Amino acid sequence: MDRIVLRDMAFYGHHGALPEERERGQVFFVDLEVSCDLREAGTTDALSATIDYRDLYERVQAVVTGPPLCLLEAVAERIAAQVMAIGAVCAVHVEVRKPHADVGGALAYAAVRIERTRQPQIGESLV
Repeated sequence: MDRIVLRDMAFYGHHGALPEERERGQVFFVDLEVSCDLREAGTTDALSATIDYRDLYERVQAVVTGPPLCLLEAVAERIAAQVMAIGAVCAVHVEVRKPHADVGGALAYAAVRIERTRQPQIGESLV
């Protein structure tokens, strides 16, 4: 399956289990990998035959900069749902990284990585 990849998107959000995290906010990094069929875009060179990177970026941005959530899992799930709402998407991998997670010690980042796949309807093929 073909993929569109957006790496190290950075957004300021107010997510966290602790009230002070939700109040002060911090930077979150997101990696997105979208599985879809890119053959038509590759042969026609037409933007209309692919998924616009700007649309993907805006969907991620809306979630991360949107209403505060307690868990990275919830942030990742909402991003996945927004991307899976695009009909041409077969699957999505989302990683949300929180570089300033309060764990009581040194840490490069805490992260959650999820994968969601569209379930084919009876008689339908996603090939």
